[in-house]
Amino acid sequence: MGLHDLLASAPARADLVVTDGRRLSTAEVDAAAGSTAAGLHERGVGRGDPVAFQVPNGPDAVVLFRACWRLGAVAAPLHDRLGAVQVAAALDQLGPVACVASPGLPLTDVSGTATPADLLAGDAPPAAEPAPYEDALVMFTSGSTGAPKGVLHTHGGLAGKVRQLLEVHGLDGDDVVLMPAPLAHVSGLIHGVLVPGAAGMRTVLMDRWDPAAALDLIEAEGVTYMVGPPTFFLGLMDAPGFSPTRTRSLRLLSCGGTDVTPEFAERAGSELGAVVKRSYGSTEAPTVATSRFDDPPDRMTTTDGRPFGETEFRIGDDGEVWVRGPEVAGGYLDPDQTAASFVDGWFRTGDLGRLDDGWLTVTGRLDDRIIRGGENISAHEVEVHLMAHPAVDAAVVVGLPDERLGERVAAFVVAPDGFDLDVCRAWFDEGGLTRLMVPEYLELVGEVPLTPTGKPDRAGLRDRPGARR
Repeated sequence: MGLHDLLASAPARADLVVTDGRRLSTAEVDAAAGSTAAGLHERGVGRGDPVAFQVPNGPDAVVLFRACWRLGAVAAPLHDRLGAVQVAAALDQLGPVACVASPGLPLTDVSGTATPADLLAGDAPPAAEPAPYEDALVMFTSGSTGAPKGVLHTHGGLAGKVRQLLEVHGLDGDDVVLMPAPLAHVSGLIHGVLVPGAAGMRTVLMDRWDPAAALDLIEAEGVTYMVGPPTFFLGLMDAPGFSPTRTRSLRLLSCGGTDVTPEFAERAGSELGAVVKRSYGSTEAPTVATSRFDDPPDRMTTTDGRPFGETEFRIGDDGEVWVRGPEVAGGYLDPDQTAASFVDGWFRTGDLGRLDDGWLTVTGRLDDRIIRGGENISAHEVEVHLMAHPAVDAAVVVGLPDERLGERVAAFVVAPDGFDLDVCRAWFDEGGLTRLMVPEYLELVGEVPLTPTGKPDRAGLRDRPGARR
């Protein structure tokens, strides 16, 4: 079954997508997707062709996914906060047949890019029937080398994961999901488009996370289910005007991206009135471990869950978590990147962990990724851009613990003539890089401290007194 068929077979409702006070019915979303598919078809898009789009969270994003899958095309969403440099790098790998972007975003600067309104072209073409093994999605994620990785997912892998999540989370058409995470992220796509679309759940979309606005939406829309890093839920509980009565509709919170401490789980369960559980996954391996809605509470919050169905884990000799299963990506657009991370059907996650009677606990990372509020940031990429500044002789970037975000970007810079955060922010803006990469902590150092093997002493930098504040 292709993703178009999965979504088309769901129960219809009058408020399938809710955003900015606007309510779109299943029929309206389907009609817009059909018309958009017609516009893409007129631009030469057919089965297997990649379509790049950069739009904010909202109906346009949902419609573009559905339009691509109606044609059997490959949807390639780009985060709307990506800068021009990252957009260009992604397009260079992708080679899209068509590009679509909302006005004002970097992708609009590419020749031939259409706006969503440009594509509304009349009657929908007949729906394609792609095989389960055919590609449905390319999603870009930051790699440890700084080069964007275009991750390939199939119709069958994504459809199977959706059906599995509905079962293990105990979700159905009576649930309501609030999704503030970008639909250009795999978690946003699965939980903001695919899972609710397949079940006929109402989906409430936010373009940007705003705890006070989210609190209003939860109360007004009767939201029952949310997915996100702990920072989302800490923000809710600390928002002005919060009271447990305003979130009494919530019943399940699935958290990933940063560690979910027992203290957080206890507080969220008590104040938000919901079951809290940890889940584990990545762009390459979406939600490959979680707990069932009826599992023991201690397993939900002290482990990252367990695999289901055909999914398997193993721990490498160096403690790295390896995973394989139908939902795991087939590889990257770049064959060299694929060869480095996919071995005999196994995906090497880059995460460290252990298995206990089938339950996975992630304990750390092998590479230099910084996970800030659920966003993957390459420390190497930040370092390279910092060292391109004429005032900077050397730079080391690390992730520092942050109570709300999980980690924040910290830079230790050798710059004899001076360098500060204001200059740093201006340099990243000038380079067309996303603001997500800009260091939030910057310390000038006389030299980069080294380990006995001659590598930057990242652990020592993290422990410096100023960095610990």
